[in-house]
Amino acid sequence: MSKTILLILLLVTLSLPGPARAEGGFLAECEDLPLPPGLQERSGGMLFDSPTGRIVDAQAEGPLSAQQVRAFYAETLPQLGWEQIGDASYRRDREVLRMTISGTKPPVSVRFSVVPQ
Repeated sequence: MSKTILLILLLVTLSLPGPARAEGGFLAECEDLPLPPGLQERSGGMLFDSPTGRIVDAQAEGPLSAQQVRAFYAETLPQLGWEQIGDASYRRDREVLRMTISGTKPPVSVRFSVVPQ
């Protein structure tokens, strides 16, 4: 998808009511990756842009269950152009997002990794 189409999708998604709207904000190191309400990004994230794509490593934690986190992303990410390819893995264009969710009960910690494909 072109960047223009992704920008339009993002703007439309932000105007939607309900869980597709990222009321929790977005990751600082990955401004197009929403956080569910309740998750707070931890400091120390990393963004590296290269000719082959970006590499992102970030973490967030909060009083949600792993199931709530998975449900939020299963609902939200496809609306932003991400295709689910695994339990907590998504692909968009030439990038792969992997989330590692630690803990099954609140609070949980989520590690986000975006790498070129």
